[in-house]
Amino acid sequence: MRSGTARRFKRRITAFGIALVLPIGLLVGLASPAQAAEQATATFIKTSDWGTGFGGQWTVKNTGDTTMDTWKLEWDFPSGTTAGSHWNGTITKDGNHYTATPSSWNGSLTPGQSTTIGFNGTGGGEPSNCKINGKPCDGGGEPGDAAPTAPSGLKAGTITDTSIDLSWSAATDDKGVSKYHVFRNGTEVAAVTGTSYKDSGLTKGTQYSYSVTAEDTIGQTSPASNTVQATTTGGGGNPDPPGQYKKMGYFTEWGVYGRNYHAKNIDTSGSAGKLTHINYAFGNVQGGKCTIGDSYAAIDKAYTADQSVDGVADTWDQPLRGNFNQLLKLKKKNPNLKILWSFGGWTWSGGFGDAMKNPAAFAESCYNLVNDPRWQGLFDGIDLDWEYPNACGLSCDTSGPGVMKDMMQAFRTKFGDQLVTAAITADGSDGGKIDKADYAGGAQYADWYNVMTYDFFGAWAKDGPTAPHSPLRAYNGIPQDGFNSDAAIQKLKAKGVSADKLLLGIGFYGRGWTGVTQSEPGGTATGAAPGKYEAGIDDYKELKNRCPATGTVGGTAYAHCGNQWWSYDTPSTINGKMDYAKQQGLGGAFFWELSGDTSNGELMTAIDSGLK
Repeated sequence: MRSGTARRFKRRITAFGIALVLPIGLLVGLASPAQAAEQATATFIKTSDWGTGFGGQWTVKNTGDTTMDTWKLEWDFPSGTTAGSHWNGTITKDGNHYTATPSSWNGSLTPGQSTTIGFNGTGGGEPSNCKINGKPCDGGGEPGDAAPTAPSGLKAGTITDTSIDLSWSAATDDKGVSKYHVFRNGTEVAAVTGTSYKDSGLTKGTQYSYSVTAEDTIGQTSPASNTVQATTTGGGGNPDPPGQYKKMGYFTEWGVYGRNYHAKNIDTSGSAGKLTHINYAFGNVQGGKCTIGDSYAAIDKAYTADQSVDGVADTWDQPLRGNFNQLLKLKKKNPNLKILWSFGGWTWSGGFGDAMKNPAAFAESCYNLVNDPRWQGLFDGIDLDWEYPNACGLSCDTSGPGVMKDMMQAFRTKFGDQLVTAAITADGSDGGKIDKADYAGGAQYADWYNVMTYDFFGAWAKDGPTAPHSPLRAYNGIPQDGFNSDAAIQKLKAKGVSADKLLLGIGFYGRGWTGVTQSEPGGTATGAAPGKYEAGIDDYKELKNRCPATGTVGGTAYAHCGNQWWSYDTPSTINGKMDYAKQQGLGGAFFWELSGDTSNGELMTAIDSGLK
């Protein structure tokens, strides 16, 4: 703030010095540029509309010639229209009057720079009486300098798989309209002199929102036109039949070692015929590019006949072996099964921030690796498992909230009709990880999100309190508000993410404590319970007999055996969660990960039967 104060102080001294030596008549001539030094405009667009509500977005732009240190946006809504949950700033309400102020990171705007603040609203009204920093939002308000009227009658004409034709009625202005600015999903995509525009290079089967503003010959901007939404024709990259629930499971690259879990196990357990998708985990992100994680496991490990999906042994000279070759054989036996390559994960998310400094180059590197001719036909798309954009996981990222939208847009542009998905946070707490990035903006480019509704609680809090790691809903005594599946789903929906683009996450494992005497949740502990592969965590197939469930809480199961306390999902609790997924209109469910299930696929069967 000190630098901004210094700039303002310097301008006052300069103006005073000029007043000492210039005639009064010349001061009048100088008044207009001085007033124009700090100017801003604000335009509104509905990014989505579902009848009873809408997604709204304001774009604030510095149209002056000096940096704005902060901004304050005000408007009125008619009775019956309200603004609710919001992001990228703070919105307060006084009757029908609303005031928006920025977050800490988007208050200062350099000349020409813009930022957005979004919200979810109810009702169907439009904003009025807009002011930005106390002045009209159109940038006008000076005597004799009326801003243009808003363009009217915006409509979509011819629509193809990749383009939408737009047209509108001309705005009027006392000095004449010089150009029209076309906005797609709140971002300017073109400036044209006529009253039509063809927006091309779009994605099949995808909905877009448009608005238009007019600019006059002295640079004043009109209010936005009406918002129009249009959906391109075609499949949009999601080839699943309408109404089919997605049932996706992760297959881990390293599972072929200590866990001795291979592609053949997916087949012999019966899970292959019940899955719609498999995510192969994980590829790495290094040096701004996607790279293979473990090349031996992926493409070189030799399989004997009894280990192979089709009973045919690998030979020493065949061009492709390992998991990739086995998964190709699995797809051949299950023609409807689709496989995505997942990149990142908890350990390998650290490279995403640097990679996103050049999103197009990052996406291209991943596209070339996923579609490498050596494993042609294996992968149907990519899954981006960044934990967590603009937040902290194993490492911290400070890319800003817009990075999620930028990433998904870059990958959709490059991958076209192939699947593009992402694993995302389920932190539904106030100000939590869902609030840190623009997941709604990214969703328009994604086929779906895998919402990681597990690992809410665990023995990293070694003293407890004991709590289920994957609660469906909150319960009395839950240690953290917003740490449950329903809170995450409702928050994402409120931000404007379509329910059918959300998959509910299920853990095929449990998390546990030792030193526990209390059977119910909320007990104290002394540390992590022993697990077969890692302390504090174990597979369902190990726990179901070693420490059987003794109760349920929040829609999931828990078990108290000896001095240990575990929580995990069972076929019964999974059935309840699948009912929830259907009631909420979700796109389906996914789970981490295949090797945690029993040899006959008990949990996979529960997901499959629950999503009929």
